[in-house]
Order: sequence, then structure tokens, then C-alpha cells
Amino acid sequence: MEDNKKKQLEISLTPEVAEGTYSNLAIISHSNSEFIVDFVRIMPGTPKANVKSRIILTPEHAKRLAMALEENIARYEQQHGTIKTDNGGGTFVPPLPMFGGGQA
Repeated sequence: MEDNKKKQLEISLTPEVAEGTYSNLAIISHSNSEFIVDFVRIMPGTPKANVKSRIILTPEHAKRLAMALEENIARYEQQHGTIKTDNGGGTFVPPLPMFGGGQA
């Protein structure tokens, strides 16, 4: 019976990682074996923006992340109302291909 018990995974969060990194643009690209999500911070009036964080996922984990985001956005909107996606007339910066894959 003990083999049937689920093992718990202990996840730790360092204070530095807990602070987070602000991003206002995500560039998503993929190959046949992985998805790459680059998180970028664009500052007004600055002609250059740097990638602040890069996450590499297997296709299966990318799909799980998409489903988890969809579920959490639905919960958020139930509590707080619809999230507006209009950029307010600001300049749109299109994502650039970085890995030969598609963007979303």
C-alpha cells in the first residue's frame, strides 16, 4: 500500500527569485523538440530591449503551461472582470523570429 502513496515534491524559492522579474513582452519560438519563451522588458524611449529571462520547455510542458494559464486567466476574470488587451494606442513591437519557429 505504501507504494500507492503519492510522493511529495519539496519546492524551494530563494529570496532573489521570489522578487520576480518584470516583463512586458514575451517572445515565443519553437523547434521540433522544445519551446523557448524569452521574457523582455521594453522601456519607453529606449531603442534596445534585453531578454531578462529565458525559459525552455518540452512541447508537453508548454501545452500544460498554456492550459494552466488559460485556467488561471478564467479564474482571474471571474473575480476581477475581463482583461483588456488593447494596447491603448501605443506602439506595438512585433516579436522577432529567434529560433526558426513560430511565435504566439
